[in-house]
Amino acid sequence: MPRLRLLFALLPLALLQACGPDEPPVVQLDPPAPGEPLKVVTRNAATTYYLDRQEAPAGPEHDLVQAFAEANDWQVEWTLAGSTAEVLEALESDEVHLAAAGLTHLPSRDERFLQGPTHTDIVEQLVCHRELRPMPREVEEMADVEIRVTADSSYAEKLESLVNTYTGIDYEEDPRTTEMLLAAVANRQIECTLADSNIVKVVRRHFPHLEVAMNLTSGDRLGWYLPAGHQALAERSREWMAGPEGQARLDEMQHRYYDYIGEFDFVDLRALNRRIEERLPSFLELFLEASEETGMPADLLAALAYQESHWDPGAVSPTGVRGIMMLTRNTAKSVGVTNRLDPAEAIDGGARYLADRHDRLPDTIPEPDRTYLALASYNIGRGHLLDARELARQLGKNPDSWADMREVLPLKADKRYYPQTRYGYARGYEPVHYVQRIRNYLDVISAAVEWTPLEEQAAGEEQMPGKEALAGNEG
Repeated sequence: MPRLRLLFALLPLALLQACGPDEPPVVQLDPPAPGEPLKVVTRNAATTYYLDRQEAPAGPEHDLVQAFAEANDWQVEWTLAGSTAEVLEALESDEVHLAAAGLTHLPSRDERFLQGPTHTDIVEQLVCHRELRPMPREVEEMADVEIRVTADSSYAEKLESLVNTYTGIDYEEDPRTTEMLLAAVANRQIECTLADSNIVKVVRRHFPHLEVAMNLTSGDRLGWYLPAGHQALAERSREWMAGPEGQARLDEMQHRYYDYIGEFDFVDLRALNRRIEERLPSFLELFLEASEETGMPADLLAALAYQESHWDPGAVSPTGVRGIMMLTRNTAKSVGVTNRLDPAEAIDGGARYLADRHDRLPDTIPEPDRTYLALASYNIGRGHLLDARELARQLGKNPDSWADMREVLPLKADKRYYPQTRYGYARGYEPVHYVQRIRNYLDVISAAVEWTPLEEQAAGEEQMPGKEALAGNEG
């Protein structure tokens, strides 16, 4: 992963505000001029900023900041901090224009910095191993458990307020990230920790033995902060986020990073993690070879195969589809597969079929929407997907947007619409759920395909690249 330089250049001085005789002057800083860099501090995390499998920047905070910068004709100059404390130090030292690092808006922070816009509703949750007994369900019961939280975080501030109110509650601050502490809880190295609900939602799929014991806050918001003196930029950022473009980008961010994660299913995710250890190693080389041949990512192929068969090479459905990729007879014939129950043939054939679905889509469709539409085509068939794309145009929707297409595809089962289409009725709701499940599985499977064992994550010995790094925002 490319290293990002920490920049120490002082920002241009615009004017000095009038101050009392005993108060230091407050520096009023101008926003960047068009074409100049917007300097932003963040953290490497699945819920903030990471590099995806193409080594392109991604993440909720990245997407929102990039859109804000583009709206103002700025380039973004990113600085990666190692902790929340470092993020706040960068703000205090005037090294950056703003912090977009999954920070909770808190009164204590409002005293030091300017509030930017907020973008995500969260609650702080006490998370323990599901086999912990007794499980603390009331605040008073927290006195009986070991609690560690990320240092200099909103979690420490919340626990300090509880210590001052309730007898016996104790906690330790830890230099590790929230995700690493969650992994330590899952590995029974510590009993409990605190985490924002969006982090728990993402990480719990990797470690299904995590259990939310209770919510400790309500109505919290994550958002941006700016150094004192950046009033003009703070106001501009709030106005942009509250406006039509900002709200549209918020919807896109929510859809891309959170909406596809379904309700937590302990049995399903426990089975997935177990099969990653027991079944995936037998087929991993085949997925990697198929990826080299077709250009389809190996982790995507593995997730697709898990959705189809749970990596069972002998799987057979009542409708006649077979094998680890659950190919129909006609599909297998079209890609040259003679034995659908041979995992080497089936994985190669399934990869080539998905690549064909992907290649047949217009080049103008951006990623990741193009991949999601290819998966939908793999599931429902290209003809029905073309029908849905035409229906999207008639309804004023964007046929190149998965967010729009997941609303249109179910109409292929609606008698008000499907008689007008070339290929007629189809269970159009199925590819929507199909893509959602594959995306959910993909986030968990990617770690194994990147050759980073889950036990190494739990031990904190190695962080994975990109979204798999499990190094989240700190509250």
